[in-house]
Amino acid sequence: MSEIRKVEFIKPVLKGELVVPGDKSISHRAVMLGSIAEGKTLIKGFLDGEDCLRTIEIFTQLGVSIQRSGTVVTIDSPGMQNWIQPTGDLYAGNSGTTARLMLGILAGSKVTTVLSGDESLSNRPMDRVTIPLKEMGSKIQTDKQASLLPLKVIGTTLNAIDYIMPVASAQVKSAILFAGLNAQGTTTVTEETVSRDHTERMLTYFGAEVHSGGGRVSIAGGQTLRGMEVHVPGDISSAAFFMAAAAMLEGSSVEFKRVGLNPTRTGIIDVLREMGAQIEITNTTDENGEPSATIVVAHGNLQGITIGGELIPRLIDELPVIALLATQAMGTTIIKDAEELRVKETDRIAAVTNELKKMGADIEATPDGMIIHGPTPLTGGVLSSYGDHRLGMMAAIAALATTGAVHIEDPSCINISYPHFFEDLNKLTKNQDK
Repeated sequence: MSEIRKVEFIKPVLKGELVVPGDKSISHRAVMLGSIAEGKTLIKGFLDGEDCLRTIEIFTQLGVSIQRSGTVVTIDSPGMQNWIQPTGDLYAGNSGTTARLMLGILAGSKVTTVLSGDESLSNRPMDRVTIPLKEMGSKIQTDKQASLLPLKVIGTTLNAIDYIMPVASAQVKSAILFAGLNAQGTTTVTEETVSRDHTERMLTYFGAEVHSGGGRVSIAGGQTLRGMEVHVPGDISSAAFFMAAAAMLEGSSVEFKRVGLNPTRTGIIDVLREMGAQIEITNTTDENGEPSATIVVAHGNLQGITIGGELIPRLIDELPVIALLATQAMGTTIIKDAEELRVKETDRIAAVTNELKKMGADIEATPDGMIIHGPTPLTGGVLSSYGDHRLGMMAAIAALATTGAVHIEDPSCINISYPHFFEDLNKLTKNQDK
């Protein structure tokens, strides 16, 4: 029987300060670039969640010396030209970021590897990455009809391409840029809607010459990176769950310390403000090319809004908790242009709709999003996490607004991005979960 966690609150109010875990996207990329670069890299504030630990394990198999003490990681790399041939599969677990970005890195290396994942990841599409990589001359093989894991990658010399992205995806863009770093010529990626730009920022910080502007990103091949010291800010996607809770619960106010404010990631702040939450941003700073700040979120009289277009890539991971928030807002909230939710850890459109309906929400799924009518009272019940950390956290936050207990199936999946989630939830509430 899978683990089930009971979460129940009585008239909860969220108060206090919170330091959320390090940004998952930045933690992945810091390990990747530190392992590609020559010399020593020191990472502080690393997210010690399961996904990021998979990335560390893979580079250890490639001969990179990596030492970790909690959230501090020290990497001593000989440079990717001196990686060793691994003796077994490179296992990405459930981490789509690890798998897709590693395809771009391994394609231009000197090693031959097999990249694999767990059952869920092995059913997620990789063709959006393998198609442009094959245009560059990569040698990627699979025993399956589709481009699904496991994939055999035979490192080879790559050629630069000009690639127009069919859909906004930071993972695909990053894989192409990593491949371009080891390709002959200059690789250019064009996006109609700009996706997360952590890779471009960190490549620049590690010494690469990257040109960005007008929806285009270019990188010349043959560049050598040098190890650096990286300070990882708090993950705004993790903070978003408590931000939404503070906005939803009357009398609540939470101060979030040193949260990443990358402009390609701040859609949650725009949405909360438009819905009526009270938000204050102070102490803005910048480290290794990534802005961060202190953010205070307090309860407001929430109104339904329409969310779509260019805003979607800036809050794609936050849409499950936004849907929950919409059940407590006055009027109708429409989420559209979010087809990408269909190919996350699970089909998040179907999953969010199913779980919120269990609690009494007035919500319907559409091909590219959801329509939520509010406010509606929510009841407790048994909710599935689907093994998806974002859905597990959404279910826990839902317990703050229900009249009965919420029982979460497989809550351990939350460890993927937020190992201390329940401790922080209890810290902020006046009534502890039972």
